[in-house]
Amino acid sequence: MKLKLIGHDYKYAAEQILLMMFPAERPEYAEPEPGVLSAVVALHRGKSYATATVLLQDEEGKQARGMARVREDRLTDKLVKDRLLQKLIRLSFYRAAVTLTEKQPVWGALTGIRPGKLVTNMLEEGKSPRQARAMMIREQYVSPERADLCLDTAQAGLAVSRALEARDICLYVGIPFCPTRCAYCSFVSNSVEKSMKLVSPFLEVLLEEINHDAELVKELGLRIVSVYFGGGTPTTLSAPQLDRLLGHLAARFDLSAVREYTVEAGRPDTITPEKLAVLRSHGVTRISVNPQTMQDSVLEVIGRRHSSQDIVDAIHMARDARIPAVNMDLIAGLPSDSPQGFRASLDRTISFAPENITVHTLSLKKGTRITLEGTPIPDEDAVGEMLDYAAASLRAAGYRPYYLYRQKFMSGGFENVGWCREGFESLYNIAIMEELCSILSLGGGGSTKLVDPASGRIERIFNPKYPQEYITGFEKIKEKKSYIRVFYGK
Repeated sequence: MKLKLIGHDYKYAAEQILLMMFPAERPEYAEPEPGVLSAVVALHRGKSYATATVLLQDEEGKQARGMARVREDRLTDKLVKDRLLQKLIRLSFYRAAVTLTEKQPVWGALTGIRPGKLVTNMLEEGKSPRQARAMMIREQYVSPERADLCLDTAQAGLAVSRALEARDICLYVGIPFCPTRCAYCSFVSNSVEKSMKLVSPFLEVLLEEINHDAELVKELGLRIVSVYFGGGTPTTLSAPQLDRLLGHLAARFDLSAVREYTVEAGRPDTITPEKLAVLRSHGVTRISVNPQTMQDSVLEVIGRRHSSQDIVDAIHMARDARIPAVNMDLIAGLPSDSPQGFRASLDRTISFAPENITVHTLSLKKGTRITLEGTPIPDEDAVGEMLDYAAASLRAAGYRPYYLYRQKFMSGGFENVGWCREGFESLYNIAIMEELCSILSLGGGGSTKLVDPASGRIERIFNPKYPQEYITGFEKIKEKKSYIRVFYGK
């Protein structure tokens, strides 16, 4: 699409709506031409109002206009001015695009990854839940169903926020290994088939990082309230390796205040009774057993080397091991899946009565096999049908949404939602999505997120993504993490 900006340089605000409403297009800053999809995005500052207008034109010459304005006296400091003027650009572009395409997304004009934060802010400012929901529908054009998601997840986040203290943190440990790489995966993960020789040296460095960070946590008087092992697939490690790692973690960190302890065991082909016994012996309270689909034909297409029966067996093993909570992930929009197939997968997943069910929407990220190979996937209408069925069925089965986020390049611009039975909200998932407390991250691809609850200031420290870089870069990791002392005032 050819874009022309007049009176401003808010490129990002215009591009957000462009990519949402015209996902196949990319911005090209040039004069509009006849027969070419184009937009003129203008901003005018008057005495009383700032007004944004957008004129859209498609390849056939059809035109549509959109407008939004705000009173000039609301544009106080630079931060407020930029925020409100960018909102005008988005709303005016959105209104024009809806008129031109005759398509209204379920998330309306919202483009951010944390839509629930808007509702959280409204509730904290004194709005009632009913008022906040109405404002999302009226001002942001969000569908009533998505407004309900925002309200439910915002209230869950506020409940966790009230239970956290200033020095509370979560601990994340990244294990970047998997049995094989799935076709949709863009996470940092190395196939053990190709990198088995790196597992042992990786663990040795991770034990050293545990020693280093445990001293830091003790020195700064921080309190760990949640532990989360992710990846990759942590249960790719052997039972003795898990026993050594979790034992070392407990010996170095004070875990006496931990309220939940999660280990992702997402691939059922990595789960054994021996590994589950190790997890239970170290106080793990929650694991993930992630089918993504219960359709064997879809599992084969996405590169999973297990069957739906393996998932059933893994769930039975987890129950036999008396793990208190189990999460199961499903993905809407996988290659070769259909609304009927997804419905069957969800129904079967609900029949296992897991404490958590997370419903993801396929995200078409760069570097995945699906994107690189151009694999056909269900269209936007089919994915919407899957998600609508999931929301209705999960609510009917007694689950409630407790965290929510969106990603770029999602099928249909939809969302990921964590659902839970009453009392089984994941503290870690809420804390990281709502940015309620610091997340101290160790291991491959770990991203430490430092959060100042008083000011809302957020800073990040990144560990190397790949095992070899992590193994050879420990001194640099320690050097970067020394900033944590500065952040906490030492």
